[in-house]
Amino acid sequence: MKKIVSLLLVLALALSLFAACGAKNKLDIGIVLPTKDEDRWLADEATFKKMIEEKGIKAEIMYSQADPAIEKANVEALIQKGIKVLMICPFDGAAAASTVEMAKKEGVKVISYDRLITGTDAVDYYVAFESQKIGEAMGQYLVDQAAAYGGTGLNLYLYSGALTDNNSFTYFQGNWNALQPKIADGTFIVRNSEVAMKYKDTKDLSYDQLYEIMQSVDTEWTPSVAKSLAEANLTNASAEQKELSFITAPDDNTARAIADAFMADAAVKEFRICGADGVEGSVQYLIDGKQDMTVYCNPAMIAVAAMDLAQKMIAGEKVETAETINNEKIDIPVVRCDVQPITRDNLVEVWLDAGVYNKADYTNYEGISDAVKPANYNN
Repeated sequence: MKKIVSLLLVLALALSLFAACGAKNKLDIGIVLPTKDEDRWLADEATFKKMIEEKGIKAEIMYSQADPAIEKANVEALIQKGIKVLMICPFDGAAAASTVEMAKKEGVKVISYDRLITGTDAVDYYVAFESQKIGEAMGQYLVDQAAAYGGTGLNLYLYSGALTDNNSFTYFQGNWNALQPKIADGTFIVRNSEVAMKYKDTKDLSYDQLYEIMQSVDTEWTPSVAKSLAEANLTNASAEQKELSFITAPDDNTARAIADAFMADAAVKEFRICGADGVEGSVQYLIDGKQDMTVYCNPAMIAVAAMDLAQKMIAGEKVETAETINNEKIDIPVVRCDVQPITRDNLVEVWLDAGVYNKADYTNYEGISDAVKPANYNN
């Protein structure tokens, strides 16, 4: 009997130590990002890691590698580690609904980070950049550039992000807001989408109309897909339909890939192209004139905003926001972060002089400006 009692005491002690150890190692915040293959998310991770270290936040960052199944497994693992807040940037906004519902059932609060999770009431907040403003800035830049060339019938090529990402739709609607009047009056002709030309007189596109246009110009946020799509578009275009081209790409990674395709086509004499995010990989392209403009989505800004929100939620504070967004199920409070257009006029000041990116990594940036156009590529 004494041996049994002793054994029970040992087991009880072991269990108490295990429980104490588990409590000590529990996380407060779980962060799930979509992929390690893009500069943008690596930049967000760096900001998160800095905050975690400096503030002593109990948090862990995981990647889903563009796979909803891995995303769900990541969330399950974080729930097991006792998270109180889940911050998730979904690969597929609709597919992530069941994943966050699982977290919600376990009492976890959910922040939809950068990309909106749709079709569920299990999201507490949405933290994002001014998505439509990004698209509008890109479109307006091309409108302004076109004015310098004058005339009508200028070639326009439109590209979108993945159809699985709600941001793709708001970016594209933003593009359209700025470009549509100039498509309607004949300044631009969309060369890679007959559907876009069908709606040239429609300013405010419905979701179905956006989808109809975007499904033929969807890059899936993937450079290789974007390049192949651009190459196919150029193959189907006449020399005049690509000699001078104006291009919107959904982000900088696809912009570089699309630019490469246009530069490789001998019939393309000159092009103006916009992207978004302001990632490190596009700095030299902007300097060299291979890309004309980007919209800087400062990862430090959105990551800090999301982490501050998560900490307030853990503390039980109610955070009021000026905006809500409907995710096809409920109206979700939105925390917005501003964006900044970058061209050759201001990239040195905003990025290099400010130390965002290291000057030593780049060449030929002295004296660059939009006033001096880069040399035509195939002349």
